[in-house]
Amino acid sequence: MDVRTSSLTGAAGEHLVMSRLLSRGYIAALAPQGVLNFDIVVTSPDGAHLCAFQVKTSWEKGNDRGWHMQEKHEATVADSIFYALVDLGKNADALPAVYVVPSRQVADAVKTSYLAWRQQPGKKGQPHKNTKFRRLNLDYSKICGPDFPLKMGWLDAYRENWAQIASFAWPAHNAE
Repeated sequence: MDVRTSSLTGAAGEHLVMSRLLSRGYIAALAPQGVLNFDIVVTSPDGAHLCAFQVKTSWEKGNDRGWHMQEKHEATVADSIFYALVDLGKNADALPAVYVVPSRQVADAVKTSYLAWRQQPGKKGQPHKNTKFRRLNLDYSKICGPDFPLKMGWLDAYRENWAQIASFAWPAHNAE
């Protein structure tokens, strides 16, 4: 049985992020089913400071090793919203990585890469058609051309970078 169905993959990513947050002393909870723009809510002990996470999870597969996104992610921007991009690796025995990325960086990457992709010709030289689907990739050089600035390594500064949420979730908290 292949356990890498989308519902199990998504749940694995959300629970991994919850584990990372709770083990760092943050007060975190899964958002109720049906909340559109985030999966996890993080708060300070007094409830005065909040941040939220949209969790995107993928297995290491395919040429671009990225995460599925949509057009709406180009406009989901707030200082207190972060994306937890979970890379589960090649299989269940791999050590997963979590990239903690501010929503503004995700929106910019999704929008600029989509526009660059639209300008590239398709496999048979045809123009790409408009779509609501987007990708957030570790390396855009294959789909957006070698001159596109988001090359392999652009997400490295966000890998397990939990400290950046401290001012939103718990101002006096030392996040490592």
